[in-house]
Order: sequence, then C-alpha cells, then structure tokens
Amino acid sequence: MQLHSLHNFLVVFLISLCSLPVNGWSIPRNKQQPAVTCLNLFSNLGDLFTGGRLVPQSKLAYGDPLIERSEEQRTFAVQEKLFSWTGEDFDVYDEAADNSPYVRVRGALLHLPGKDKMRIVQGDEIVATLDRKLIALKPTYDIYRGDCQEKIGWIEKALVSFTDTFDFYAECEKGGVGPFAASPAYKLEGDFLQRNFVMKNAQGETVAKVIEDRLIEFDRFDHYQLQVAAGMDPVLVIACACAIDEELEEEHEKKRKERKSQ
Repeated sequence: MQLHSLHNFLVVFLISLCSLPVNGWSIPRNKQQPAVTCLNLFSNLGDLFTGGRLVPQSKLAYGDPLIERSEEQRTFAVQEKLFSWTGEDFDVYDEAADNSPYVRVRGALLHLPGKDKMRIVQGDEIVATLDRKLIALKPTYDIYRGDCQEKIGWIEKALVSFTDTFDFYAECEKGGVGPFAASPAYKLEGDFLQRNFVMKNAQGETVAKVIEDRLIEFDRFDHYQLQVAAGMDPVLVIACACAIDEELEEEHEKKRKERKSQ
C-alpha cells in the first residue's frame, strides 16, 4: 500500500512539474502550454549535463574582438582536414549561415622556434595567430591579432588542477608572479579527449561549449561543435579549441612512441 501511494505521489509530482513554466508561476488551464514547458525542462536538463546555460556577455577580457562579437548564440562545426601537410589544419563552418565556411586554421610545416604557428584565416585575411612556446614549463600558446601584430593573451595548460584544465590569460591583465599573478580571464575544463568541455569566464559564467554530441547535424563531414554565447568572440573560442586539440594530438603521439620503445 505504501509503495502504491508513493508511486501515485511521484506521478502527480511529475505532472505538476511539467505544468509549471520556467519562472515557476502556474498556468491557467485555458492556456495549454505544458508541451512547451516540458521542452524547456528537458532543455534545462541538457544544459545542466553539458556545463550549464550559455550566458550572454557584455564585454571581452582583452578588449576588441578578433573579428566580431556574436549578436546571438551561435554554433560552429570544426573539421580537422584528413589530408594535411602540417597535421594542424582545420576548417570551421557556421551553422547559422547555412553551414558556410567561417574561418580556416592552418599550421606550420616546421616546428622550430618562431616558426611553430597556427594562423586563423577568413577569406584572404589572417585574423589571428597562435604561436606555440617551444621552451616553457607547460604547454603554452600565445594568441595574436592578425599576423602576430598584437598579443591579446595566451592559453596554457594548468599544472595544478583536480581535472585537466587550460587557462586563458589576457595580456592587458598581466600582473606579477606567484600569488600576485593575474587570475585567468577564461578557464576551459572537462573531458578534452572526448571533446566535451566548457569555457567559463572569471565570474564562472559559461561562455562556450565544445561538444561531440550531434544535436545539430552537419551531415557532410565528421566534426565536433562549438557553441558560443551571445557577445562572445567566436575566433578566440576557435583558437583555444584548436590549441587544445593540437596539444592532445601531440600527447597521443608521444604515448604511442613510448609504447613502441618498451
């Protein structure tokens, strides 16, 4: 009898939950909106499991964007080129523009000091450059406007963290060392091997997500997705994602060589 009562209670509770709108107020019975409300509920649960809802941004930590700030939430598809001389070539497509090309990321043939760069190109213009520091305590990529014209910041792998973490520091907020060093402007955390991670600002707001789940299909190719909040700079998110992707690829190659030598 107790189990039967508990079952009835749960059924009534779930029906009541789906009958509530997101803001918590009840809906008059003559306004039939439970289906939409249930969709909102599932959407909120999806946000919960993928790093939280994207929060619109009013400013960027490093000033002006590399190309533009998104006026609304946008989704991009990143495809690593199957045949590449550099192994660091990516094509990025804009879902809002009917999957049209947005930018291209092209790596360097030589991995030498001052030569190990990835350039982000839109049309014929280099809009951003990633320059990997070959001599550093931890994997680090400096990020520049244009063809190394102005350094806006750098992304580096955190050495001390409970989970794999990459931090982006804004050059304009560069401070001291040790406990006096500036805090990261953005943090990237999650499962990098499975391409399922989030990017958050210093206030803990989710500004971008990287996911491999195919909620939005780009049927022409295999890819992973970037979801970018309104007001955020898509090119910075692309730059950080490609730097992490490249760093993980090199770690995998290093592990394969170690296994062969054993």
